[in-house]
Amino acid sequence: MSAYDEVYLRPARANLGRMLDVAVDGLNYELSEFYGLFLVSGLAGRFGAGDYGLITGCSGAELAFRVLDEVRPGEVSRNAVRYRYDRSPEYWCGWALARYQWKTSMSFETINRMAPINEVREMYDAFHEMDIRQFDAALNERRARFFRTPLRMRRMAARLSQAQLAIESGVPVRSIQQYEQRRKDLNKAAAETVVALARALFCSVEDLLE
Repeated sequence: MSAYDEVYLRPARANLGRMLDVAVDGLNYELSEFYGLFLVSGLAGRFGAGDYGLITGCSGAELAFRVLDEVRPGEVSRNAVRYRYDRSPEYWCGWALARYQWKTSMSFETINRMAPINEVREMYDAFHEMDIRQFDAALNERRARFFRTPLRMRRMAARLSQAQLAIESGVPVRSIQQYEQRRKDLNKAAAETVVALARALFCSVEDLLE
């Protein structure tokens, strides 16, 4: 479940994107350095939880200064900032990550552990002209490797291959693969699908949900 209503997603994405753009191109921070400050400032947690003062109540530039005010007060003069109006690769990083965080409800810190901000920046050339769902899918693949799903852990504990679980449960092997890779959300699957998997794995439905 998302932390805030979708109506606020567009300004949230713009704010996070502009924050990184201003930090890198206006304040001359390294991307990973400033993003690290964002994570430790306490504002990342509030942003991800839907603090409207951060996602809609200020601009992206103001958000960048609020980060610095929290961790390095008085370090930068606001009058010295250069602003750009096009969308830089750093802007795209924030724009894409804000949507992924909203969609998954994962913390920005957790997302950064599985996909460090510099690696997200390296994805820009390949993904910035694609449908944003392709970026989501790429991060979901990382997530599947970084955090095993309850379904996969239960299947491995039962010493069943995906094909064997498909036979035992009647759920197509392709669907099992997609649930384990988080390309499809098992929490949103039909009840009979989850029940069939739980019975095959001798566990409760709740054991398989995230």
